Amino acid sequence: MKHLLNTLYVLTQGSYLSRDGETVLVRVGEETKVRVPIHTLCGIVCFGQVSCSPFLMGLCGERGITLSFMTESGRFLARVHGPVSGNVLLRREQYRRADDPGKSLLIARSMVIGKIVNSRTALLRAARENKSGGSEGFSFAASRLAGILRLIESVVDLDTLRGVEGEAARIYFSVFDAFICAQKDDFFFRERSRRPPMDSMNALLSFLYTLLVHDTSSALESVGLDPAVGYLHAVRPGRPSLALDIMEELRPFIADRLALSLVNRRQVKGSGFTRTESGAVLMDDKTRKEVLVAYQERKREEIIHPFIGEKIPIGLIPYVQALLLARHLRGDLDAYPPFRWK
Repeated sequence: MKHLLNTLYVLTQGSYLSRDGETVLVRVGEETKVRVPIHTLCGIVCFGQVSCSPFLMGLCGERGITLSFMTESGRFLARVHGPVSGNVLLRREQYRRADDPGKSLLIARSMVIGKIVNSRTALLRAARENKSGGSEGFSFAASRLAGILRLIESVVDLDTLRGVEGEAARIYFSVFDAFICAQKDDFFFRERSRRPPMDSMNALLSFLYTLLVHDTSSALESVGLDPAVGYLHAVRPGRPSLALDIMEELRPFIADRLALSLVNRRQVKGSGFTRTESGAVLMDDKTRKEVLVAYQERKREEIIHPFIGEKIPIGLIPYVQALLLARHLRGDLDAYPPFRWK
């Protein structure tokens, strides 16, 4: 099994990344702030006004280390990576399936089932653990998701499946505010808002989703798949459709759970978020750094993967799911097994 390596996140504006032999240097002005051996990294993510030497870009390309650039608020801009890995026959099969609506439906259905199962698990856990007498809402939402799961096998086209997935998401998010147990004046959830997020909770979720889609894209590339060509999300220029597909299964367990933990344990505070003139809500640098540290720590926690039955770090779940999808496309598995949180 692949080992979990670190991701280097660079948030300090004006930083310059360069190569010193087999080491990545992060400089601010004339001062070297960080030195990281290249063999300990699986990715580098730069936020805002951060630049990088062409020699380091070349080293990252040679070693298969993804170098990504985001805006300061976390919107994806660009990715630099080396030669495509994996068998070209695998990608050809990926594209063939994507061009066949019937075969796309089979894979997309598995992904949606994984998302709904994991959303329902989060609701059932909350219903059991809720001590304030508000468990009925969680239980009712979980029962509605169970009803959708019973119907999903009868879905016969992708547009209908996308509608079912959207309805399941609405049910889940309709009770999301009840997950928030602390700092209710600063953190609340009315509806999912993106581009831009309009409240602190949505800003936190969007940032974590950006990190997760980056990790999922890198995992897909590492097994030879194209992150841009998916089955559930329609293919659009610049959109990592397959990464978004697989991320749907993982959001409740990895991103949503971490966001709620950070708020409920008061590891992030409302003072770390500001509203712009346009109404968008942004995280400050200090809060972003705190979230990144917590995200890295979360990725090091271990679970027993429900399909392969092995103990793995949470950070390797995207890689395992990418590997399972590749095995399905090669014909080694009859169906794609989504990640199911137990």
